[in-house]
Amino acid sequence: QLQLVESGGGEVQPGGSLRLSCAASGRIFSVNLMGWYRQAPGKQREMAATITSGGLTNYADSVKGRFTISRDNAKNTVYLQMNSLKPEDTAVYYCRLITDRDYWGQGTQVTVSS
Repeated sequence: QLQLVESGGGEVQPGGSLRLSCAASGRIFSVNLMGWYRQAPGKQREMAATITSGGLTNYADSVKGRFTISRDNAKNTVYLQMNSLKPEDTAVYYCRLITDRDYWGQGTQVTVSS
């Protein structure tokens, strides 16, 4: 049905920045929510940032002030701008899209290390 293609992950030094992108392919009639979730080794997946169909954003306390989520409705794409990255941000980041059901991307690795 739908595919989510994530890009932008990589390895950066502490204090650096990365911009993640997630593009949805396939026919989409409506989008209720798009977001980014992350999972570090040995830990459960947690919400990093979400944006609703109305444009309302929500952030985890740990990333507030450093991360910014945005969307391009025409392109069915959601972005995550990550600034002032810390080693504890190291995780696999997953894109999520909710329409008629939950869709998840395959994940993209973000590593913050010296």
